[in-house]
Amino acid sequence: MDTGGHYNPRTVEEVFRDFKGRRAGMIKALTTDVEEFYQQCDPEKENLCLYGFPNEQWEVNLPAEEVPPELPEPALGINFARDGMQEKDWLSLVAVHSDAWLQSVAFYFGARFGFDKADRKRLFTMINDLPTIFEVVTGSAMKQAKEKSSDRNSSKSKSGSKGRVSESVKYVKQEVKEEEEVLDEEDDEEHGETLCGACGENYASDEFWICCDICEKWFHGKCVKITPARAEHIKHYKCPSCSNKRAKP
Repeated sequence: MDTGGHYNPRTVEEVFRDFKGRRAGMIKALTTDVEEFYQQCDPEKENLCLYGFPNEQWEVNLPAEEVPPELPEPALGINFARDGMQEKDWLSLVAVHSDAWLQSVAFYFGARFGFDKADRKRLFTMINDLPTIFEVVTGSAMKQAKEKSSDRNSSKSKSGSKGRVSESVKYVKQEVKEEEEVLDEEDDEEHGETLCGACGENYASDEFWICCDICEKWFHGKCVKITPARAEHIKHYKCPSCSNKRAKP
């Protein structure tokens, strides 16, 4: 069985790409391919492991025969708990162990190829910008995505471009672009003086905001009665004031 041992990423970017590929494969097993995954994890079989591969594929198989293996091994015997737990709890358990395995493989490569402190920190930061498999499987990543999308849209207004709420991130079937994520923390302080066009209160990073595509003013979602879920379906948002203005002949 090939668990990726013949693929040796040597830079931070290559290790991160390897991490994302394996992560995507395991997410696929636990979400879109969950019925097939469930069937393959027969408790009557031997100790089975869930593997993710750099090409975004997954496999349920026995652990490698060599000791020690060429790469760290995933959690052993995930199939034995299948019929003794609620399915969602079992999937969450496999997800947590899958997260731990992905981290161990990434930092195994880091140690093997001599990453220094700065490289390890950069690798962890890139990994940590993505939601965990557990967060994806349990659905908590979607809530975080909506909160981050409001922060990201607020940062765009200051650079002179209109923030579009429809750009909110969909984590389960679409990988997050690293370049977009780096902005979040830096922008909170910069935009602390942004005021709501309705109530006049300050911007706060933990609140949902939306920008009017006409006047480019920002509003608390609660002030204009727009929820994050509703905002995802709005391509061009008009605030109440702009909506009430009559179109010029």
